[in-house]
Amino acid sequence: EEEEEVEVEEAEELGHVDTYADYRPSKSKIGISHPDRVVETNTLSSQHEVILQKNQRAGFLIGDGAGVGKGRTVAGIILENYLKGRKKALWFSVSNDLKYDAERDLQDIGASNIQVHALNKIKYGDTATSEGVLFATYSALIGESQAGGQLRTRLKQILDWCEPGFDGVIIFDECHKAKNATSTKMGKAVLDLQNKLPSARVIYASATGASEPKNMIYMSRLGIWGEGTPFRTFDDFLHTIEKRGVGAMEIVAMDMKVSGMYIARQLSFSGVSFRIEEISLDDDFKLVYNKAAKLVTLAEFIQAADELCMSSRKSLWGQFWSSHQRFFKYLCIAAKVRCLVELAKKELEAGKCVVIGLQSTGEARTREVLDENDGHLDRFVSAAEGVFQSLVLKHFPSEKQRREKGAGNKRKRESCRALVSLSIHSIDLRFHPSLARLEEKKQGLLNKIAELGKELPLNTLDELIDKFGGPEHVSEMTGRKGRVVRRPDGSVRYESRAEQAHTIDQINVKEKDRFMNGEKLVAIISEAASSGISLQADRRVKNQRRRVHMTLELPWSADRAIQQFGRTHRSNQVTAPEYIFLISELAGERRFASIVAKRLESLGALTHGDRRATESRDLSKYNFENKYGTKALDKITKAILGQIESKVPPPQDYPGGDAMFFRGKQVLCKVSTRDISHLFYCNITKFLNRILGLEVHKQNSLFQYFTDNFDYLIEKDKKEGKYDMGILDLAPGNDQIYEETQEKFLTAGNPQDGQVILYKKCVHKIKTKLKLTKPLIKLTKTKLKL
Repeated sequence: EEEEEVEVEEAEELGHVDTYADYRPSKSKIGISHPDRVVETNTLSSQHEVILQKNQRAGFLIGDGAGVGKGRTVAGIILENYLKGRKKALWFSVSNDLKYDAERDLQDIGASNIQVHALNKIKYGDTATSEGVLFATYSALIGESQAGGQLRTRLKQILDWCEPGFDGVIIFDECHKAKNATSTKMGKAVLDLQNKLPSARVIYASATGASEPKNMIYMSRLGIWGEGTPFRTFDDFLHTIEKRGVGAMEIVAMDMKVSGMYIARQLSFSGVSFRIEEISLDDDFKLVYNKAAKLVTLAEFIQAADELCMSSRKSLWGQFWSSHQRFFKYLCIAAKVRCLVELAKKELEAGKCVVIGLQSTGEARTREVLDENDGHLDRFVSAAEGVFQSLVLKHFPSEKQRREKGAGNKRKRESCRALVSLSIHSIDLRFHPSLARLEEKKQGLLNKIAELGKELPLNTLDELIDKFGGPEHVSEMTGRKGRVVRRPDGSVRYESRAEQAHTIDQINVKEKDRFMNGEKLVAIISEAASSGISLQADRRVKNQRRRVHMTLELPWSADRAIQQFGRTHRSNQVTAPEYIFLISELAGERRFASIVAKRLESLGALTHGDRRATESRDLSKYNFENKYGTKALDKITKAILGQIESKVPPPQDYPGGDAMFFRGKQVLCKVSTRDISHLFYCNITKFLNRILGLEVHKQNSLFQYFTDNFDYLIEKDKKEGKYDMGILDLAPGNDQIYEETQEKFLTAGNPQDGQVILYKKCVHKIKTKLKLTKPLIKLTKTKLKL
């Protein structure tokens, strides 16, 4: 058995060569080389004059990775068009601060004569600027003004400035911001602008243009769908790609590259190190977490809703589970603060500098407490406490909610008539002991939350800054306006982040400069500073220490994750960064890694034609959102409910042993809004979200049982030859490679005769049909078709 396992492992390694190839321009041989090694995936290494069916000019997608130099490329395109007489250009990005980066990019390529006008500094309706670049944010596209009683919009102002027949350049920089083009005003405005300027030369630019096929809808100028293409509508395209999975996404990217509408280079990851730090939990934290798990339950809400006979509960459950997830996410993040500070201080002592990535700033909760105390604050606050407190105050079932949502159908109203009201004119709690009990329950919950709040972790961002010595030692680049700081005398107060002679919008730029100059050696960035800002060890700045990028809180989406990782790995750097992902031993936190891992895989397929392009981020092992995850969840649910016999043993260290583990039906009830039978409709996302609410040992044991089943199913498919290995590269050379490949395939897991015959046919086609001396053959193991 051991020998067979070794052979299977060898077969898995078969044919994997380097994912990346060095990038070389196919046409231009002039100019100096890029300051760093630039690569593209092997699968992609093999427009503006095109008019599409709807008389729209074809667009182009620059999918270069973060830090390659999309800004310089865009500046070059604007300059070329300027020299050809197209003096006006539109440049959209995610922040008004990036206007200064646009000016820098134009200046660096010798185009400082091209003026950049910030739309937010121009009055509504004013189109006085005659030429240059009009720089605007995506949010500006939906701007409206009621000045003078006449509705004025930024979109109309932009169209008036462009004038009819506009054939200049429209740059959609960081274009992933428009990904929800069917559901948001911003996305719809991006589509509307493209439709109203059909002759414009559209450039999409983003390292993460589409993390999923559905997010490609705003790229209407690529001509992939519509009249004259294989897909009449975007929905047809989407259905086809989603049906065929990651492999189809890889084909889309390759087809776009071959068609000349797309380029996707990125900086080499040579010199970059990745590692995951598993953070153990101390006993005190486990105790607090378990208390929180017992308190934050659905039971009180269900009882209250039953007493009120609320028939419409969808909104209530939505609010509860949303708050539940945020509450426990704050706890997960807080569990890692102590370890992060220890790691960071060691790196600083070793002569490096630290960049910490997170998403949640906790400002909303801080401002709530500030308002409650008339603008005074003398303590650090807990964001987790605020989330649960707000849920109970605003959404705990009450008579007001019941009346607003209606009492339901007539039958329920009849059965609940005595409870609802004895008077059609007023409600008197003396006649309604149930309503009085609900108020008591609500107040009791609030009291318990206040008591637990004394033990809950403090706001992570404020605590981090405090532990690193205060704002004078930390460059904070976030979207919040104020923070809680500790004074030299030990007292605590709330202060604004604004500085004299600087608006709040300029503070992040100022803080970036302080970090790059070496005045501060610790930087903390949130999503607000995760696009466009450069924090690498640049040869042109004073602080050339190696960057250690620590991810404390993973973003919700892959595109945000890659944008954040790209802040510290950019062109012209002295040293490549080190990436450290901190993940606690709490099983539920794998949920946050899982969703990002899934999106990273599809992002690699869509943007680089190879799902392996993002595995370097070291999160691929956390991807449970696939068919194996779904099957594993189904099996563990049925096994715990006693409906099937489990082929995978439960965790050995569960208190009470196997018998107690399989009696834990009440544990499963905590991941469902209804009864146990409803668990069969629970998906991976819900399951991973909701096990956060279990006590630590139950959570980890249930997750361990899930992952053991997950691994078992994958191993089973590998032995049966059913596992999708993705793109495999058969190394070039003589026929010996095929004989070796055939021999390994035949010994790997005893494949059925039909598979062997199909494999032999495949090898024969490679040899006889392609007639290549050094072939690079791509095989998808699931289909074994050319």
